Amino acid sequence: MGNTAQNTEVLALRRSPAHHLWTDFTVGSVAGERGVTLREIPFQRMVGIRVDPTSEAGTRIGELTGGLPLNSGDVTTGESGAAVLWLAPDEFLVVAPDDGEPGPSALVTSLLEALGYGAGQVIDLSSNRTTFELSGPSARAVLEKSCAADLHPRTIAAGTAITTEINKIPTVLFKSADETFQLFPRSSFADYLGRWLLDGMVEFAAEGTSWP
Repeated sequence: MGNTAQNTEVLALRRSPAHHLWTDFTVGSVAGERGVTLREIPFQRMVGIRVDPTSEAGTRIGELTGGLPLNSGDVTTGESGAAVLWLAPDEFLVVAPDDGEPGPSALVTSLLEALGYGAGQVIDLSSNRTTFELSGPSARAVLEKSCAADLHPRTIAAGTAITTEINKIPTVLFKSADETFQLFPRSSFADYLGRWLLDGMVEFAAEGTSWP
């Protein structure tokens, strides 16, 4: 789908699930040794895959994505920049940057072609979830207030993804760097989780940062 004037108008109307909180995220973020920042990464492409990674269809999909992870917590990345998160032995979540195109993505089309007539499924979940990125020296401390999982580096290293709960909200959590966590909550929980994380950040703004 080309970048026509009509497509540009459609894209301009898009609003992410937490768009109304962006100013609060900016104001609530904290710099310094106790710093922590929160932002939404809107409109990322997300594709759910169900396939046996050892099957012919799984092999074709793996060649397209840079490999399908085989163990709990594993994440693989391909040349396109897409990350493939392990959710179950035959279930994966592909997360890729926004391609700036309305409607079905080329990524979904390519994955469907790779699946072919093999057993499995490829589903566009881009509107199902959004992405929150929490980063900084205090990011883990904020999450540990309500995350059901052990987030100590000895348990979850950078490049690891897990399914967990944050204040009873089911969430896929991806530790993308040593001090950076990406959270993929369902869109319907975006407002609640965004406000919950902001509340958890307040104590780190106590020194030298005002809070409205």
